[in-house]
Amino acid sequence: MQRSLRAARIATFAYFALNGLVLGMWVVHIPAIEQRAGIGHAVLGSLLLLLGGGAFAGMQVVGPLADRFGARTVVPVSAALCAAAVVLPGLARSGWTLGAALLVLGLGNGCLDVSMNAHAVQVERGYGRPVMSSFHAVYSLGAVAASLIGARTLSWGWSAPVTLGGTAVAAGAAALLAAPALLRPEHISVTRAAEAAVDGGATGRAAKQARRRTPPRVWGLAAVALMVMLCEGVANDWSVLSVRDVLGASAATAALAYGAFSTAMTAGRLVTDRVSARIGPVAVVRFGASTAAAGMAAVVLSPWVPLALAGWTVFGAGLSGCVPQLFSAAGHLDQEAAGANVSRVAGLGYLGMLAGPAVIGALTRLVPLNTAFVLPLAFCAIAAGAAGLVGAAAPAGPGRPADPADPARPSAGAPTAAP
Repeated sequence: MQRSLRAARIATFAYFALNGLVLGMWVVHIPAIEQRAGIGHAVLGSLLLLLGGGAFAGMQVVGPLADRFGARTVVPVSAALCAAAVVLPGLARSGWTLGAALLVLGLGNGCLDVSMNAHAVQVERGYGRPVMSSFHAVYSLGAVAASLIGARTLSWGWSAPVTLGGTAVAAGAAALLAAPALLRPEHISVTRAAEAAVDGGATGRAAKQARRRTPPRVWGLAAVALMVMLCEGVANDWSVLSVRDVLGASAATAALAYGAFSTAMTAGRLVTDRVSARIGPVAVVRFGASTAAAGMAAVVLSPWVPLALAGWTVFGAGLSGCVPQLFSAAGHLDQEAAGANVSRVAGLGYLGMLAGPAVIGALTRLVPLNTAFVLPLAFCAIAAGAAGLVGAAAPAGPGRPADPADPARPSAGAPTAAP
């Protein structure tokens, strides 16, 4: 069982890296794809809504499917769909064909996002300690790898269809090779049996009926995810512009804002699991969101470029551990409905990430850009106040204390830990 858990964890790393690589390759080739399709920035901005809409639809569809057929079945299929879809935008010759390609790519991304997170929850449950943040860190590393590979192939003069086609083949092969290592149903059944024994076998008809309804806590987690991921979307699209337009920095210097934010996000996720095991998920979200609020306050108030760059760094470090804790908490609320619960949280969070840049853009018609950043600052403060939502859902295990911020948090849900 321990060997299978280790293998499943490595396979899950592969799927997260695959997802980051595929989406990163699309992002790197956006200018070339835009030119090939013969469209402008305004049209592209509208078509990106199809990417988001497809992702949201995929998330809502695949969550229940993962619960019914198992993540072991759904993850490889979703990964293969996502891998195959990445080549489609490179083949588009018009706005219509690009829109259809982005809809399919978004659908594949949404399916893979929820199914791999649902499987990550199962792996974390087997380990009995936090491992979710490391998966999200590997996703970021996959995106970094995409930027490096894309930069190199573009410098060689490779066309978008060739590079994206190669990416599709490599990613599809990786999806198939990693599939046998995913957790088998019998392993999950052992975990469920252990939990039922500890819980005194309290699994009656009323409990099963309750599972069919989405618990209010899931919607609370989804609302926090919307706010936190909105903040992340703001950083992705507005960090560079804020340093350049508000503080008058050069384009090269302004680019450091996003670099600082994304680097801090990745580094933070690499260490969050150990921090969460020591202080608990509630403290991670509370202190993380508070730290992010402090970083955004520095961005809003800073008259100097170095301070603003430091603010974006602190903002990324603070946000880094929040989303993994929210996904993990949603998945652990009910193992039999983990996929559906994760899809709710991920879906609303994704909508927040898409809406964030647009909301800030609308606010800039009324107030200066740095003043508009008061909104994500306020959302970080609200997320810090709502951190208790993650406490009762996360699994306890050896080395992970019950969260003092949530004394009602049950320790019965912890399976036997594996190294």
